[in-house]
Amino acid sequence: VGAESRLPYDRPPLSKDVLAGDTDMSQLELRAEDKWADLDVRLRLGVRATGLDIAGRAVTLEDGTSEPYDGLIVATGSVPRPFPGAVTLRTLDDALAIRTALDDGARVCVIGAGFIGAEVAATARCRGLEVSLLEALPVPLSRALGDEMGAACGALHVDFGVDLRCGVVIERVEPGQGVVLADGSLVPADIVVAGIGVVPVTDWLEGSGLTIDNGVVCDETLACVGAGGAVFAAGDIARWPNALFDDEVMRVEHWTNAVEQGDLAARNLLSGGNGEPYAPVPYFWSDQYGVKIQFVGRSAPGDEVRVVAGSVEDRKFTAIYGRNGRIVGCLGFTMPRKVMQYRRMIAARASWDDALRAD
Repeated sequence: VGAESRLPYDRPPLSKDVLAGDTDMSQLELRAEDKWADLDVRLRLGVRATGLDIAGRAVTLEDGTSEPYDGLIVATGSVPRPFPGAVTLRTLDDALAIRTALDDGARVCVIGAGFIGAEVAATARCRGLEVSLLEALPVPLSRALGDEMGAACGALHVDFGVDLRCGVVIERVEPGQGVVLADGSLVPADIVVAGIGVVPVTDWLEGSGLTIDNGVVCDETLACVGAGGAVFAAGDIARWPNALFDDEVMRVEHWTNAVEQGDLAARNLLSGGNGEPYAPVPYFWSDQYGVKIQFVGRSAPGDEVRVVAGSVEDRKFTAIYGRNGRIVGCLGFTMPRKVMQYRRMIAARASWDDALRAD
């Protein structure tokens, strides 16, 4: 069951290759339409789930029908936070609409310098368009990467001529004109794209008996709390304790996590109560201006950050994050082999000293 009418497709290219005009739907499909016939799968596309009856083991749909189940995977993901007057990017249709504006040579303003906003800005700039990138925080991505590494990400945009403005307060969007800031100034734009975070799609689960708290709360095997072992969750919507990081309860909004969680949630659902704990090293990547940005692990305020290879000035480096005597994260700019090396060390719970010696 899926709310979108399209066949399941790959989302990461939407903010990159699709906006650049370098790919089409046939390259995004996870499985070609004629290949679905080979599977014992019935697709219900273009219809939303509106309710869950745990006792009766059935999902209610917006067309008035219901789907009974013996086992259920909840994977409804998330939706972008809206900003009045701005468009958002989540679906292929969103991407195609934004690409039309880019094809017309639009001046682009992006609200939010997180990874989605940064990728939209980078793609538009690489197409030769005038781009402004507005961020409320003093440093882009400081909550995800810390101030020093967040500043490195911001500097990459400045290198390529993006008008990056941090610590700004937005008053409103004026359609066809641009974005009005709190100081009264206008940032000119023909299209305004908001990338200010997402919200997990849990509204349809209210009253179901599942525990909802910034997502669907699960145990370590991804079984939903309150469902008696018949309902599991995966992807942006799942919130679970990760034993690798001292049972930190986390919700991860990245492609790799969705793929790995979906696989394990399905296997655990079919295991008859012998499910495996989900304890990965979280991983995400972003491609901007020909630079591959990769991060593994978890960062937190107060982490020690050390550049162990390359240099920030050259925009090619590896930095590692330490906490309580242990390596907990690694950021790389076009150094994938180094990042994977430290990912293995994080998985092995290597000490901070061992990580510093590893290079």
